[in-house]
This record gives sequence, structure tokens and C-alpha cells, in this order.
Amino acid sequence: MPREKILLTVTTYPLPSRSYDELVCTAGMREDGTWIRIYPMPLSYLKGMKSTGKVKSRKYTWIELDLVKRSDDFRPESYSPQDYEFKDIVIGDTIDTKSNWSARKIICLQNVYTNLTQLIEDSKDPKNISLATFKPTKIKRLIIEKDEADWKPVWKALQDQMDMFNEPKAEAKEIFPKVPWKFKYEFEDDEGRVSKLMIEDWEIGQLYWNCLRDADGDQDVALEKVRQQYETNFLENKELYFFLGTTKEWHTRRANNPFVIIGVFYPKKEAQTSLFG
Repeated sequence: MPREKILLTVTTYPLPSRSYDELVCTAGMREDGTWIRIYPMPLSYLKGMKSTGKVKSRKYTWIELDLVKRSDDFRPESYSPQDYEFKDIVIGDTIDTKSNWSARKIICLQNVYTNLTQLIEDSKDPKNISLATFKPTKIKRLIIEKDEADWKPVWKALQDQMDMFNEPKAEAKEIFPKVPWKFKYEFEDDEGRVSKLMIEDWEIGQLYWNCLRDADGDQDVALEKVRQQYETNFLENKELYFFLGTTKEWHTRRANNPFVIIGVFYPKKEAQTSLFG
């Protein structure tokens, strides 16, 4: 297949619900706004550096590489890198947040769902949609729940992924410490359907660790800072969109709702202009 040019928009934090090489999912959009999922990805690459040099490769950066459609994944967006050493990858420009994310909006908001029932229907045969941009009508709250403190079975999967890319296993603990909390958004769609979805974005996991460090290890203070960002600040000041995705396992099982929040898109709210001046 021809080389793909992709704007990276999503990197998930690893969770025990994911298995083996889909443990950490990276996704993005082509220039026409269509989604694409790339897995597996090397942990050093996801950390933000190429093994051949310090080159940023974080969110909203264009990359070009050769991909292969995954024959073991029925979801139309799922691909693997043709070269697992990533020698063929080209890192392009990063899209900034100027003019209230205007350049990002052009790519990321070309196809936006507002009805969760319709999205779930489109996730079934024959479309099998597994990645989407979703605009909630109302976000009710951020839910924080206690989770297990240890990785347990998922640790072996992390080691397997590091073996695949010949990376030092010791780096896994440094890159992916287990977040002992679950974060969820409760929201309504355009028909008033209320849902609660897990937030699996790398960003919220890293925010927790940064807040915990700044709070000298006080978990209550750290969680309150996470809430201030994802609930108080985002709900009051941001126009929120969700990047939604499925895991192959739950999509295959045809769960009532196979989606989780794998990213949050949050430009500032813009003042509405009155029709009467």
C-alpha cells in the first residue's frame, strides 16, 4: 500500500483490559479526517523520542510511514508498521494551538458524531467503525474510582512488546507506572442518553503522576488537581470533544457499548455572537 501521512492524535495509557501488542494503542487521522490505528508501537517511540535521536513525535505531529493492514483485526482502521525498526518513518511538522486550535480543528472535526446510539450501530457489521470523534451534548461529571495498584498479567504483555522491539525491559516501569485509579466521564448525547466511559488517554495518566509528584506523594491532593483540570477547567472553559475507540476484544464480543475515551480534544469555548448585534 502507499505510504500514509498521519496526524498523531491519540496514545492510550496501557491497561490490563488490553492484550499483547494492542496494549498501547496509537491512533491518528489522515488529511481527509479518516481515522487509522497503528499497533504495536515501540515504547521508546511512544515516550516521545526515536531510538536514533531525540526527535519529538508527540500528539498533533505529522508522520509518514509504510503500513500494512492487519489481517488478524476485522476493524477497518487497524494497521501495523511495515518496518518494526521504524527506519522508514519521517517526522513532520507539529500543528500548534494558534487561533484556538483552528488548524487542528480542520483535520480532527471533519466527521463528528453527536448520537451514541448511531455510533454504536455503525460499530456493527458491515461498517465496524472502531474510532470516532464524538461531541457530547452535556458532560455531567468526572468520576474517579480506586483501581488495582499492580499490573499483574499485563506486565508480561509489556515485556513481550519490549522484546519485539529489542528494548531494555527496565524502561517499562519508568515509562508506564501503574495508575491506581480509574477516570471516567459521565455525559449525555444529543438524545439525552446518559453514559459513563473510561478515559484511557496517556495525557490523564501522566497528569496524575505529575500532580502526585508536585503534591509530594499526597494522592488526595493529586486527584483533586486532576479533577480541577478535567472537570472544573474543562467543563467551564473548554469545548470538549472525545476521541472514542474500541479494543478488538470488546468489539468482537459486541458489548452494548464497546467504546472508551482514548483522547480529549479541548479548544477554548468561543463566545457566541448575537443575531441582533
